[in-house]
Amino acid sequence: MIFNVSVIKSLMRLKGLLLSGILTLLLFTNLSFGQTAEAEANFVVCKACHTIGGGKLVGPDLQGVTERYDEAWLIKFIQNSQELINSGDSIAVKVFEENNKIPMPPNNLTDDQVRDILLYIENGGKVAESEVGETKQEVAEAVVEEEESTELLAEMKREDARHLQATFIAMVVLMLLALFDLLVTKIIKQKWIPIVILIIAVIISGEVIFIEATNLGRQQYYQPEQPVWFSHKVHAGQNQIDCKYCHFTADKSMHSGIPPVAVCMNCHNQVKKGKVTGEIEIAKVIEAYNNREPIEWVKVHNLPDHVYFNHSQHVNVGKMDCTECHGDVAKMDEIIQVNDLSMGWCIDCHRTKEVNFANKFYDQYKQLHEEIAKGEKSKVLVTDVGGEDCQKCHY
Repeated sequence: MIFNVSVIKSLMRLKGLLLSGILTLLLFTNLSFGQTAEAEANFVVCKACHTIGGGKLVGPDLQGVTERYDEAWLIKFIQNSQELINSGDSIAVKVFEENNKIPMPPNNLTDDQVRDILLYIENGGKVAESEVGETKQEVAEAVVEEEESTELLAEMKREDARHLQATFIAMVVLMLLALFDLLVTKIIKQKWIPIVILIIAVIISGEVIFIEATNLGRQQYYQPEQPVWFSHKVHAGQNQIDCKYCHFTADKSMHSGIPPVAVCMNCHNQVKKGKVTGEIEIAKVIEAYNNREPIEWVKVHNLPDHVYFNHSQHVNVGKMDCTECHGDVAKMDEIIQVNDLSMGWCIDCHRTKEVNFANKFYDQYKQLHEEIAKGEKSKVLVTDVGGEDCQKCHY
């Protein structure tokens, strides 16, 4: 078959157009990558300390950061800057020293998520038009979720405010009246009526006494006023600061620890005004730091003196998330004790929580290892290694 020269030229032009179209599509896709709702949401954490073209804040201005540093280095630095600094990386050390040696909290972002953020920064912090609607919807859903959480906490406080004293007093009065009529006045001719009233009053009073007795030493829904109005919703929620950045002894010590003022000043030596509280509350932190005085925070979660509890055992070994005991603090402005922290509540957790039996510490439990090897056990619970023994928590 013989092809006409003009036909061949047309086919070559068509092929060229197709290749150009594919390359353009790939280029457009690459440029568009990062202009997503996820990138904007992830950048909220960075926004607490950085701007894009707005000048230095706590950390440096991020405009042009991808031109100043290699992408692979940026990914490592953003994921865990302290690890890179401690390894002796000269660029990381220089950046750290240039920014007043303020540590940047590590995060769990993947390489792709970091690339997403870097492209978002390159694009000036803009979101693609196609993603704007989705972003607004996500924000609206988040607001509704926060409102529902706030209503739930308010309901908890209202429930806690329902005192039983009035009920108990009323029942005591009824008992006395019933006894007085039954033995003295005898106004009510049918003796069974005061007897029934007496029985009901005794039962209700007994229930009140039982409830109040079981609540001794418990502070569910306790929410004391603090010397500084500190919002976990802003710090742990909006800014997504890791709990262990402030409570840095939670995985190393019996106590989670209250952060010293110096930790607060890592950010607040630059951030001196809050969106909610203005300058008043942050000024208290700065004043305490300048006067070298600790802030006297009021402890919210308390256990009776005869109870032993070790944070590091639960956080480091048990791999428990803070929210399992403390509730979703990222949605709380003022911290409130959500769970009752009773012995029954702890034991219920021990009966369902699986132990990481690969830990060498558990090599001494030979019988359990044999049962697992034989297929008699599929998992080991805390109760299997003494989670119900009295002396574990009371000794």
